[in-house]
Amino acid sequence: MEKNQQSPVILATQQWLSDVVIGLNLCPFARKPQRANLIRFTESSASSEKELLAELLAELEYLDATHAEQLETTLLIIPNFLQDFVDYNQFLDLADWLLERHEYDGVYQLATFHPHYQFAGTRAEDAENLTNRAPYPILHLIREDSIERVLENYPDPEAIPDNNIKAVRNLTVEQRRKLFPYL
Repeated sequence: MEKNQQSPVILATQQWLSDVVIGLNLCPFARKPQRANLIRFTESSASSEKELLAELLAELEYLDATHAEQLETTLLIIPNFLQDFVDYNQFLDLADWLLERHEYDGVYQLATFHPHYQFAGTRAEDAENLTNRAPYPILHLIREDSIERVLENYPDPEAIPDNNIKAVRNLTVEQRRKLFPYL
């Protein structure tokens, strides 16, 4: 499951995290764990829902067994499965079920990213979809305690989605090509 940190999939994901998520400040909380090397990048080898659920559970257990001071969060990158956004979106129901079944609901939450991410009520080409577009389908496992801690000291967290939409809407065509070459 976990592959060499130099794999092209992991390198592309790390570049996306640096340039898009942190570079555009889409997640104001990502810079600190990245600088402290507290983000785990795991490349999935799954080709079925059953395999991916097993990998997701293994990552949840790994996070559970590791202190936040050593590992803050995990990005489970899915390069060979769930390439269709509809399939990916349907899989998220199974992922949520897994969290509930293993009593991780309220302990961890999933943030979701996909090359074809599309929010409900938007058109595929709408800029706001760029906020959740990544080079590969990704399940981002986040510690609930960590989110609560950073939100306590963050002014106006409700403005983050609107700020993100403004940031991606203000990109030039050339900036979009550079930041999202996989689109």
